[in-house]
Amino acid sequence: MKISATIITLNEERNIGRCIDSLVHVADEILVMDSGSTDRTKEICMQKGVAFFHQPWLGYAQQKNCLNQKASFDMILSIDADEAVSPELQAEILSIKQNYSQGVFALNRLTNYCGTWVYHSGWYPDRKVRLFPKEMEWEGDLVHETLRMPIGIQVVILKSHLYHYSYYSHEQHRKRADHYSSLTAKKYVQAGKVVFFGQPVLSACIRFFSMYILKLGLLDGIQGYHIARISAASNYFKYKEVQRLKRENN
Repeated sequence: MKISATIITLNEERNIGRCIDSLVHVADEILVMDSGSTDRTKEICMQKGVAFFHQPWLGYAQQKNCLNQKASFDMILSIDADEAVSPELQAEILSIKQNYSQGVFALNRLTNYCGTWVYHSGWYPDRKVRLFPKEMEWEGDLVHETLRMPIGIQVVILKSHLYHYSYYSHEQHRKRADHYSSLTAKKYVQAGKVVFFGQPVLSACIRFFSMYILKLGLLDGIQGYHIARISAASNYFKYKEVQRLKRENN
């Protein structure tokens, strides 16, 4: 079995070198599709010798599907630029390459948040199907792309970690969380989702309690508190944004 590793990027100079370096021993080719970076992303990719493409942003699912079509091999290893394959996961993937028959493989992400590995807060284990046959496609519109898989296909969960270097600051977390919340709000409005008057506050309280208490975020220390706090604030923003968009449409 041969593997095409695929990465989509936008201003990922801080992460892309580490990501590519973690793939060189397991991938038979590495492809990067950039949507208009203004930093050193392209320069770093060219230095690393990967195949580099430019494509104006199509949305998460379509961007990934477009890149997958450029792959030379039948198995795709889809990696985000802020992720890296651990040495132990490299060994597992190399073993799969020698013995592959069928199925897809879910990788277990371990997230590094502001320098701390997060084992609770609902962020771990965070299993994502990332190694799959090329003919499968991503689906989704504004946000939260998912892999469309045949019913009954075998999903093998690998034991080792895919490292996820998520956020380097709380400000970065809040900015990205609000970005996703804004996209989700648009999706809710398009779907006609009803939001009642007190839902922004109620949903924020429920999110904080769930992540910090029920999902043991308190065991992640001060970072667990910040994860729950920012997630709750962004949830509040999401439902307020739904209400704002509906007022504008009326």
